[in-house]
Amino acid sequence: MHDERHIIERVLAGDAGAFRMFVESHHHLVFQFVRNMLRSIPDAEDLTQDVFVTAFLKLSTFDSRQAKVSTWLLTIARNRCCNHLKRRQSETPGDVDSHDRGPLPEEAASQQEVWQQLSMALDSLPLDQRTAFVLAEIQELPYTEIALIEEIEVGTVKSRVSRARERLRQAMKAWKPEDRTDLQTRPAKKVCNSGETHEPG
Repeated sequence: MHDERHIIERVLAGDAGAFRMFVESHHHLVFQFVRNMLRSIPDAEDLTQDVFVTAFLKLSTFDSRQAKVSTWLLTIARNRCCNHLKRRQSETPGDVDSHDRGPLPEEAASQQEVWQQLSMALDSLPLDQRTAFVLAEIQELPYTEIALIEEIEVGTVKSRVSRARERLRQAMKAWKPEDRTDLQTRPAKKVCNSGETHEPG
């Protein structure tokens, strides 16, 4: 954390190299979240760049006493994704950019079909459930951190993730009941006294 504060101080002092280090440290986290939200590599690349431009412009407002840098960046990314998806509502739901997949061998066709259907199911989720699900189940963030990003209570996070899981299960069940093994229910996360989340042992 000390090194990160030092990098931020250097960025604020106008050190371009420090900002490059800042971006490199957090790019994968932000890009992975944005890609899982938008389901499109080109859109994710553009929006990730926008997130870091916004972060650069607002870096002087970051308060390490309020949140981690990663939480702060994901909050910016979450808001940018929601705005982008709202603008894209008129497009066909579930459209996934062709850049996301290359040609697959025949033996992988069935698996591709499953993931395509899951992608469409994710696209159909309400935005609040979708962001909570991606952060919890794909990014694997603790509920306490998601609550900070979403600016809601931990109980609300758990409720949204639970509803998202159920909607996804129903969507996959309606599609092909015999192949539902690709979307098994993950064990519920336990919230310890410390507020951190852990998978059951």
